[in-house]
Amino acid sequence: MLTKRIIPCLDIKNGRTVKGVNFVALRDAGDPVELAKKYTKLGADELVFLDISATLEGRKTMHDMVLKVAEQINIPFTVGGGISSIEDVDILLKHGADKVSINSSAIKRPELINELSNKFGSQCVVVAIDAKQIDGNWIVHLAGGTIPTVLNLFDWAKEVEERGAGEILFTSMNNDGTKVGFANEALAKLSELTNIPIIASGGAGNIQHFIDTFKEGKADAALAASVFHFGEIEILDLKKELKNNNIEVRL
Repeated sequence: MLTKRIIPCLDIKNGRTVKGVNFVALRDAGDPVELAKKYTKLGADELVFLDISATLEGRKTMHDMVLKVAEQINIPFTVGGGISSIEDVDILLKHGADKVSINSSAIKRPELINELSNKFGSQCVVVAIDAKQIDGNWIVHLAGGTIPTVLNLFDWAKEVEERGAGEILFTSMNNDGTKVGFANEALAKLSELTNIPIIASGGAGNIQHFIDTFKEGKADAALAASVFHFGEIEILDLKKELKNNNIEVRL
């Protein structure tokens, strides 16, 4: 059985780690380099770095910060924000990223997924999908969750898999930062529809939420931010509890 992964997420704005609720009301959560170093020591399986304002501000990801973080960790490292070309990915991989996460650029030009997968391999390409449930339908949003599209979450997930994505990082905008648990019903449906790993994001508030997303949501990995940044859940305690619930994790 494949082990389930626990992934802290560093949402970066103006060089600092931030965290909000439903994608707004951001507050400072610390220095990304120090947090990365801490999570590596505490047993995180991977680390995700998202430059959340890069697309909105029309700029590229902060390469210097990516390099500083990469130098402090020895776990798989995914970087996202403002990536729109093979050249962007090339630079990030040279600065220490292992994988890249694309979102708005993939929606605007879906062929980008094919291009990156063909050039770097599908294992390098994570497609992040921010979706909000509106009147019972999961609507995909772009530009940091600020712009709704006409895309349906499940149709888009299927397409990104067909185009060569190696993983999907699904964030429920309804659940983000609320600490009420992950969107397990949607996650389970994504898991049934696709054959690539699904990373659950948005809503972690306690250890039970992680247990539920692995058992009910069928997620392959769970990503969280504030509960780790503010010390509400220790990764080692979380993993021990998952193990006690017959969920395979790396200790």
